[in-house]
Amino acid sequence: MSLPSPAPASSTALLTDHYELTMVQAALRSGAASRRCVFETFARRLPDGRRYGVVAGTGRLLDAIERFRFGDTQIAALRAGKVVDDETLDFLADYRFEGDIWGYAEGEAYFPGSPVLVVESDFAHGVVLETLVLSILNHDSAIASAASRMTGAAGTRPCIEMGSRRTHEEAAVAAARAAYVAGFATTSNLEAGRRWGVPTAGTAAHSFTLVHDDEREAFAAQVEVLGVGTTLLVDTYDVERAVEIAIEVAGPELGAVRLDSGDLLVQAREVREQLDSLGATKTRIVVTSDLDEFAIAGLAAGPVDAYGVGTQLVTGSGAPTAGMVYKLVARSDETGEMVGVAKASKDKTSVGGRKYALRRRNASGIAEAEIIGIGEPPVDDGDDRALLVEYVRGGEVVGSEHVELPTARDRHESSVAELPRAAHQLSRGEPAIPTTYL
Repeated sequence: MSLPSPAPASSTALLTDHYELTMVQAALRSGAASRRCVFETFARRLPDGRRYGVVAGTGRLLDAIERFRFGDTQIAALRAGKVVDDETLDFLADYRFEGDIWGYAEGEAYFPGSPVLVVESDFAHGVVLETLVLSILNHDSAIASAASRMTGAAGTRPCIEMGSRRTHEEAAVAAARAAYVAGFATTSNLEAGRRWGVPTAGTAAHSFTLVHDDEREAFAAQVEVLGVGTTLLVDTYDVERAVEIAIEVAGPELGAVRLDSGDLLVQAREVREQLDSLGATKTRIVVTSDLDEFAIAGLAAGPVDAYGVGTQLVTGSGAPTAGMVYKLVARSDETGEMVGVAKASKDKTSVGGRKYALRRRNASGIAEAEIIGIGEPPVDDGDDRALLVEYVRGGEVVGSEHVELPTARDRHESSVAELPRAAHQLSRGEPAIPTTYL
């Protein structure tokens, strides 16, 4: 029996389902564990009413796969729980993913059937990644997809991510990253800033006003520390009086005021008129209060300069998961040749075979279809764009540049820009482009 090797301090190996390991045990017994396989991650459909999805979380996933190692602690837990037998524990103690991974670049738009991630390895090394892949991509892609609709509705006005208090502490960090990929300007979450380099911002909540004897004292303290460019929260008591005090304290160069309750459109118009009358023509108006893409679109006609979004963003604005699945689509037969396999049960069918994808575009560069080749890449007709990039080769990450946040953010912008106009509508409808298998 080989001795378990030390796992990284933050091993991800047990962030998985029990049955992933019992499948490995049974496959080791049957001999299928070493059979070459292709696993594919895709969504059978988009959340109801959505026109496109956005891939996010790939950078987090690559990091998690590198840390998917079973050290002494993990092996001991599995042995104590009698999850698998000693033979399987020996296999897991030596586990390191040694296959190949291809996928859509982070920030890319996707559609039903898009092969968002393709994992090529033997069965045992690939199947154990299922839960890890899905937990990361389903969450982050759901957040990025919602964020993309919000930034689309906001246009050139920035969106601020501020949902940390409305979700699990680690989900908050992931959500901030995904939102930034999809165009959000900043986050309130400091760990997202430290871990991923997402720009952070924040000023004060109502409690800061309430702890002082009055608004004038609170505003003066904040301005003294943060400068006149700060944002003052003006709806703790009376908005009109608070705006007046804010300008008296900070002067007409006050950076911004924030509205967090009431009829935001009406209030924004009233506050804009008041600020202008006080000479604070450059003071911006930031609105918060449970905004989603529909509320943001409804505020487009108002004098709003930025949107703070929390609950609706970190919960996917009604679609908290992207609905992706991880399926075996090809395996080697008794001769060693790869053959397509597919699930055929009712309402949960899949298409067998290793997939390749490109986005068919017209002469103007507008996307017309998602073209999926089975077994071989589809032919580029001259205006198309290949979608799969290499992430892992022989167990080594080779595509890290595709998940760098500035790159992913730029990619999201260009990917969404090439979609047809219907993709940007918030009304219910079909996917913006069809998926065609060749």
